[in-house]
Amino acid sequence: MANENKSLGMVAAMPQEIAPVLARIKGYARGNIDGRNLYRFPVNGSCVYLIESGMGPAQAAAATRALIRHAEPDAIINFGFGGAVLPGLEVGELVLAERVFRLDQGALSELPLPDPALATLLQEHCAKVGLQLRRGGYITASGIRNKAEMASRLGGSTALPLLEMETAAVLEQTQGAGIPLVAIRGVSDAADEELGFSIEEFCDGNLNLVPWRVAWTISKRPWLIPQLIRLSGNCRRAGKRLALAVELALQALTRQSQP
Repeated sequence: MANENKSLGMVAAMPQEIAPVLARIKGYARGNIDGRNLYRFPVNGSCVYLIESGMGPAQAAAATRALIRHAEPDAIINFGFGGAVLPGLEVGELVLAERVFRLDQGALSELPLPDPALATLLQEHCAKVGLQLRRGGYITASGIRNKAEMASRLGGSTALPLLEMETAAVLEQTQGAGIPLVAIRGVSDAADEELGFSIEEFCDGNLNLVPWRVAWTISKRPWLIPQLIRLSGNCRRAGKRLALAVELALQALTRQSQP
């Protein structure tokens, strides 16, 4: 029988990342904490809390602190989308964080490793059903960055690097609280595609999407439309595979608590 007192936390930035996961969940309750959506549901007798952080390191850090304070989870899963920096990753592939870097004011620094035992557990559990999770390095930035520049700076030192905007901030909070973290991301854009816009053009100062900013940017630069349509399709594809991986991760982690 599962441990009724065990709880797990999950942090994801955007509704587009969360919706495919919730579609696989039966019977979740939606609430609010510190102005953020919080979803709660049982898995194998354990309680899972999923918080929607919003985009960027500052939002991710604040949401993780709120989640830890509210749920006191035994472990946390961070998941979402990311952009491949080097060839070798295709759209829709899944990458576990083996190393995590923070890009801050142009300086690249590495954080302590995410929990390697949890990463191995998830990788092996997914492999049993034929779902491959590859190991790679995450680069957490506060916005969209040029991939060619990132590749040049890394110089081949990191396998399968992925650009994203939250994991380092989540990792700092979990490690400060002594909570193990595992991070999974689906590739939404391949290495050969540089994004033709900045996050700031679409968002307010807190990196919340603002519809009129999106519309204004597209009206001034309509050549962005094909890329945005393509990215939307890529995210749907990556989201389906990512949701399966998250579901399998929850199964693996909650079964760990069973005698």
